[in-house]
Order: sequence, then structure tokens, then C-alpha cells
Amino acid sequence: MTNPDETIDIQTPENVAFGYQVAGIGSRFLATLVDTLIITILQVVTFVSFALTINALDDSLLSNASPWVWALLSLFLFAFYWGYYIFFEMLWNGQSPGKRWTGLRVIRSDGTPITLSESLIRNLVRTIDLMPATYGVGVITMFIDKQSRRLGDLAANTLVVHDRAPISIQQLSVKRTINLRPWAMEKVSLEGFPIERLTNDDLTLIEDFLSRREQLTHRDQLAIQILNTLHTRLSLPLPTISRYEAEDTLSAIMLEVQKRTDEK
Repeated sequence: MTNPDETIDIQTPENVAFGYQVAGIGSRFLATLVDTLIITILQVVTFVSFALTINALDDSLLSNASPWVWALLSLFLFAFYWGYYIFFEMLWNGQSPGKRWTGLRVIRSDGTPITLSESLIRNLVRTIDLMPATYGVGVITMFIDKQSRRLGDLAANTLVVHDRAPISIQQLSVKRTINLRPWAMEKVSLEGFPIERLTNDDLTLIEDFLSRREQLTHRDQLAIQILNTLHTRLSLPLPTISRYEAEDTLSAIMLEVQKRTDEK
């Protein structure tokens, strides 16, 4: 049974909620274990390759520079460890290989994707989180914080959450019956948009917006925000459409979902 404290709802100004399940210590430790194993293997390969290169060179060329060479290698290995997380969090929208394997993702506290600045901050503070033993300070902080954040997350204002698993159209249990715009399918193109990867949460969010749009202020901007959120989660480039087209696109998505559901 999921602890209620592990689930948070992030509200937009229009009271549209994005629900996230906060990752606990166990799942984060497993992700860290996978990442640490990968980093260790890469560092060992780098170190061995460097040592073999040094041994192949003339000793007279390295006799005076040897301490500096090994110091630079140590600095490189540290930068490699630090940069590993930053590189993959930027490449995979908040996921390292370990987090990707365990279904976790780093997001900002407002539910938006992390940027380079947040990734830099949270991973720089990782060094403090590892003191005095492996994840010592970080584990203590995660036990105290109700959202299981380590010092790096507190400093960068980020959260680690469970990524929403995609479901198939056949698995949708709710029939979507809201009033949609039939002409939306003719006005916009969904070519290249992976309808089959949308989750039940994604469809519920779209449905909630479309059913309440007449009462919402700034509805066009909110439609763009929802569409951008979907593209970000699906690792798609953000759409370059006007705010008026965004609402038609959301309607077209729901129409396509209804069409595929009816065909099953």
C-alpha cells in the first residue's frame, strides 16, 4: 500500500493537478546502485587505459611530470563522476541510466522538467550527500524530508518521482465521452505523435481541461502548457504552434483515442 505522503499533486494556476508518486529511499538506492556500478566500470576502463598508455611512453619523459599526471587523472575521474549525472539528466530529461532502469525521473518542484542549472546544483551537492559514508548525510535528509529529498534536491528545488508507465489503448478502462470539436482532426495533424504511449493520467488531464475549458481563464495558454508537458514526457520536441491551435490539437488527440478505442 502506498503511503499517502509519497504522492503529491502539483497544481497549475488553473487548478489542473499533475499527480506524482515521490520516489522513496529504496527505489532511489537501487537507481544509485546501478549508476555507481556503471560509473565504476567506466572509471576502471579509463584508469587502465591511461596506465597502459603511461607505461608505453618513455619513462624519461614522465619522471618529473608524473605526480602532475596522476593528479590530473584523479581530477578527471572526479569530473567524470560528477558529469555523468549531468550529461544523462540533460540527455534523457531528468533520468540517468539507473533512474531510467528503475522508472524514476528528476523534476522541478513545480512539475516542469529540470534545466542545466538545477542539474548542476543537485549533483554538485551530491559530494556532501555522500559524507560521512555512502549516502550518509543524504539518507538522513531523505528520512527527515516528507518528500524524500536529499540536500542536493533541497538546494536545487527538485524532486525524484516515479515515471508514469505507458499503457496501451486496449488497456483504457474509461470511455471518453466529452463534447469534442469534430473539425479538430481536419485542422491539425497528429503525424508522428505516439498516441499509443499516452497514459491514463495523460488522457485524464486532457479530458479535465476540455470538459472545463469554458470556465477557465487563459485557456489558450493552459492548452499550450498541457501540450508541452505531454511532449516533454514523451521526449518529443516542443510543438511550434499558436495558442489557438493547441486546444484543437488536444481535441484531436482525444478524438483519435476514441476512434482507436471504438475499433477494438
